[in-house]
Amino acid sequence: MRLSDANVTLAREIIARYPKARSATIPLLHLAQQQDGYVTDEAMVHVGELVGATAAEVLGTATFYEMFKFEPVGKYLINICSTMSCALLGADDLMHHAEHKLGVKAGATTSDGLITLAHAECQAACTEAPTLQVNYRYRFRVTNESFDQLVDDLRAGKLDGEIPPHGTLARNRQIIPADRAVGVTPPDDVTAEPVWLAIETPKPTGDAPT
Repeated sequence: MRLSDANVTLAREIIARYPKARSATIPLLHLAQQQDGYVTDEAMVHVGELVGATAAEVLGTATFYEMFKFEPVGKYLINICSTMSCALLGADDLMHHAEHKLGVKAGATTSDGLITLAHAECQAACTEAPTLQVNYRYRFRVTNESFDQLVDDLRAGKLDGEIPPHGTLARNRQIIPADRAVGVTPPDDVTAEPVWLAIETPKPTGDAPT
C-alpha cells in the first residue's frame, strides 16, 4: 500500500524539518512500516515521490538496515540472538525450543499470524545472554520457561501495554513548534566552517615552530 492520506500529511511535516527532502527517507520508511507492519513496494515508490528519489534509491537505503522488513511479519517479531556470547550460553537450544513452542522454523510466522520467529546478530547485551527482542524490546537471560511465559503472555494480550505491534517505532511522536525549530542551513548554502568546529578547534598561540 501507498501511504494513507493521514500519513502523507505527517510525512510532509517530517520532510519540512530537514534542509533536503531526501534526509527524511528513513523516518518516512519507519512511517510506512508502522502503517502496514512492513515496507511495501508501493510505499517505497511513494516515499521516493515525496522526497525526490527513485524507488531503487529508497530500497537501497532501506535494505541497509535490519529493522526494515519487506514482506509481512507477525504482530510480534521475536529475534533470538545467535552471536558468540549468546551461543555459548545456550542460544541454539533456546531457538530449538522456540521453534517447538511456536510450531514454526526460524524465519516463519505462526499460522495465526501473531508471531514471527527469527535469528538475530549481536544485540549488544552480551553480559545478559542469551537475549532476544520482541519488536526490538529486550528480554534478558532467557530460559525455556521464561520464553514459554513470554509467548503465553503475548497470546493472551497481557503485554499489549508494553509491546506495541511490529513497526511501531514510538508511542509518542516528536512535535517541534515552528518557533522552536533550529535554523538549519541547506548544505549547498554553507560557506563557513561549522560553529561546533570553530568552538572545538584550539587557537594557535605564539609563533609556529620552525
